[in-house]
Amino acid sequence: MKPPKPRYHTTNWPEYNRSLQARGDLTIWFSPELAWHANERAGQTGRPTRYSDQAIQIMLPLKVLFQQGLRQMRGLVSSLVRMLGLDWKVPCYSTVSRRQATLTVQIPVRRSREPLHLLVDSTGIKIHGEGEWKVKRHGPEYRRGWRKVYLAISRDTQEIHAVEMTDQRQADGSQVEALLSQLPTETVLGSLGGDGAYDSRRVYRVVHGYGAELIVPPRKNGKPWQDKAAWAVGRNDKLAAIGRVGRSIWKRWSGYHRRSLVETAMHRFKRLGDRLLARKPERQVAEVHVRCVILNRFAHFGMPKTVAHA
Repeated sequence: MKPPKPRYHTTNWPEYNRSLQARGDLTIWFSPELAWHANERAGQTGRPTRYSDQAIQIMLPLKVLFQQGLRQMRGLVSSLVRMLGLDWKVPCYSTVSRRQATLTVQIPVRRSREPLHLLVDSTGIKIHGEGEWKVKRHGPEYRRGWRKVYLAISRDTQEIHAVEMTDQRQADGSQVEALLSQLPTETVLGSLGGDGAYDSRRVYRVVHGYGAELIVPPRKNGKPWQDKAAWAVGRNDKLAAIGRVGRSIWKRWSGYHRRSLVETAMHRFKRLGDRLLARKPERQVAEVHVRCVILNRFAHFGMPKTVAHA
C-alpha cells in the first residue's frame, strides 16, 4: 500500500516572517561603499568604461523585480540615488542594454565545507507569443518561442548553484555536465537528484566521475544495462530494489521526495515573470542569471524550516 503523505509545519515562522518583509527593502541593493564608477583603463585603446559591472548588475535586478523597461528602470534608479543622497551618475538605458550582452553576472552563493547535495530540474520560459487568455480562447499560434532553463539548487540551503539556458529542443540529461562544470573546483559533490528524465548513461557516467550518488528513479519501462562499469551496476541494483519493495517505498527510502524543493524553486523563478524581457540570446542569458541572483539574495535573508508531524 502507498504510505500516507506526511504533513509539515514551519518551526521558524517569526524569523521567516521577518525575512519575507526584508525582501521588499529597496536599500538592500545600494551601499555607499559600492564601486559604482569604473576605473580608467590606462594605456588601453578604446573608449573608457564609465560604470563598473557592479553598477550594471545592481540595476538589472530592479528591472526584473518590477518588470519594467530599461527607460523606466533608469528613472527608478535615478530616484533611489537622489533619495539616498549619493552623487552617482546613472547610466542611460542604451548603456545598460549594451553592457547586459557582455556582463558576467556573479551569483552569490554561501560556501560550505560539507558535501554539496544538488537537485536539478528544467522549465520553459516564454520569449515571445500571445498570452494564456488568448491561447485559451482561440488556441495557440505558430509564433510562440520558448527558452529552456535548467537550475541546480542546494538541497540544504535552496540556493541556486548553477544555471543553464538552451532552446526548447534539448533533452534534460544533456545539460548535467555543463551544470556541474560551473561548480568551484574545491566543491565536493555528495549527490545529485532529479526525475526520470535524467535516467541515462550519460548522466550516470558524469555524476560517477564526481564521486557522487545519483538519486534518480529508473524509467518505468527501464531495463537492466549490460555495461560492466560501476555506475551501471549501481543503476541495475536500484532497479532490482524497486522490483522487490516497490517504487513508492524506494522513493521514501532514498530521499527522492526532496526533489520537490527544486520544483518549488522553479515556481519562485516563474513568479519573477513567465516571459523574458530581453530579445537577443546573450541578453536573455544575463536576465536569467539576474533572476538567480535575486532568488539567492532572498534565500540569504531566511528560508522556512519545516519538520514532519510525528
